[in-house]
Amino acid sequence: MNWTNLISVEDLTQRLSAVRILDCRADLFDATAGERAFLEAHIPGAVHADLEQHLSYTGADRLQIRAKHGRHPLPERATWLEQVRAWGITNSDQVVVYDAAGGAFGARAWWLLRWLGHANVAVLNGGWEQWQDNTESGNGATHGTSDFAEAAPLTRLVATAEITAMLGAADATAPACTLLDARSEVRFAGEEELVDPIAGHIPGAQCRPYNLNLDAHGKFLPAQELAQAFAACGADPVVYCGSGVSATHHVLAMHVAGLPEPGLYADSWSGWITDPTRPIGRGR
Repeated sequence: MNWTNLISVEDLTQRLSAVRILDCRADLFDATAGERAFLEAHIPGAVHADLEQHLSYTGADRLQIRAKHGRHPLPERATWLEQVRAWGITNSDQVVVYDAAGGAFGARAWWLLRWLGHANVAVLNGGWEQWQDNTESGNGATHGTSDFAEAAPLTRLVATAEITAMLGAADATAPACTLLDARSEVRFAGEEELVDPIAGHIPGAQCRPYNLNLDAHGKFLPAQELAQAFAACGADPVVYCGSGVSATHHVLAMHVAGLPEPGLYADSWSGWITDPTRPIGRGR
C-alpha cells in the first residue's frame, strides 16, 4: 500500500523500517529549534529536513531573493532535487514527513516532493505529539546518494503576476478566483502582525486559518468535512499564507478531501508586500 497524503501512527509503526522519514519540526521565531529538537529525540530512521536550510531557497543571493519573494522562497528545483538525492531517497520509496505543528511544516516537504513528481509521500497524521513512544536521538539515519529522477510536478504554482491579473483593475476588491489566506484571523485583518513588517491581506481574499483543517487532537478532519468546508469557500482556489509554508496545509487538506489541486502562491503575504504599489486589504 502507498500513502499519498496522510499516514496514521499505527500504519507508520508497522512500516517503520520500510519507509523514509523526514523530521520537519521548526519554529518561525527560532531558526535552530527544529534541529535541537531532532537531536534530542526523533522517530527512528528519520533525517532532519530544516525549513531554512533544506525547504527554502539558500543561494548566495538569498537576501535579494527574499527581498522580492518573501521570507521562505521555494528552493530552486534543481537544488531541491540534489537534496532529495543526498538524503538517498529513491523514486520507489514511500516517504513520511512529520512536525510538531499539526502538519504546517511537514506539508511544505510533502508539497516539495510532489513538486518533483513524487506521489508516495504522506504527512504523519497528528505528528510528533501522537508518536513520542519509540524514539532515538542524535544525528539520525545516513544513506548513500540516490539517482532520484524528477518527473512532471503534481502541484500548481501561481506567480505574483497571476495574482495581480486576478485582481483586475488596480482598485479591485475581489479577485477573479478564490484566494484563501491560511493565516490567523487577526493577522489577516491587520490587527496583529508579529512576523512581517506590514499587516493586512491581499484584497478580496478569504481567511481560513490552516488549523481549521484539524480536530481537537491535531489530526486532520474527515475527508467529507474538509470537502464541505472548502466547497463553501469557492471554486478553483489559490492558497497563500505568510511565506508559503502553512498554505501547503490547505493543499494537503484539499488532497485529503479528494478535491482538485489548488494553486499555491508561494511568495504569499511576505512576498506580496515587497512591492509598495500592490494593494493591501485590512479588516475581516
